[in-house]
Amino acid sequence: MTTYAEGDAFPDFSMETPDGGTVTKADLAGKKAVIFFYPKDNTPGCTTETKDFTELKPEFEKAGTYLLGVSKDSAKKHQNFIAKHDLTVDLATDAEEAGLSDELGVWGEKKNYGRTYMGMIRSTYLLGEDGTILRIWPKVRVKGHAEEVLAAAQDA
Repeated sequence: MTTYAEGDAFPDFSMETPDGGTVTKADLAGKKAVIFFYPKDNTPGCTTETKDFTELKPEFEKAGTYLLGVSKDSAKKHQNFIAKHDLTVDLATDAEEAGLSDELGVWGEKKNYGRTYMGMIRSTYLLGEDGTILRIWPKVRVKGHAEEVLAAAQDA
């Protein structure tokens, strides 16, 4: 794992999409992008966060910004999540060992009710048109987050 900071180039990646395709860093060239990492499909916080980004997707598009949600859930689980909640943001699966979430350090040790386990640390990255990291939100709180990210994308 390398430590990434604002101003650094975002690492290369290739992840599976729910339709069986792939999304890569090269696909984002020439546009701003928000990549948000969340722990698990169909859990309360993750559902709220993804629905918030879906609701604001037209505003992100006006700001020239692509949205991508990432978890370790399978493409099939993503398909069910999209259908169940009418999601319009793109989702990708980062299930492989040493994948993008590992590279960024957003897959790590978590503690909940005295239990320690490995999981996705809710984090968001705003990328510039050239693939550099413009802003990082580590350890995200869901309430108001999508609106905050939108304001940053509009100012970028």
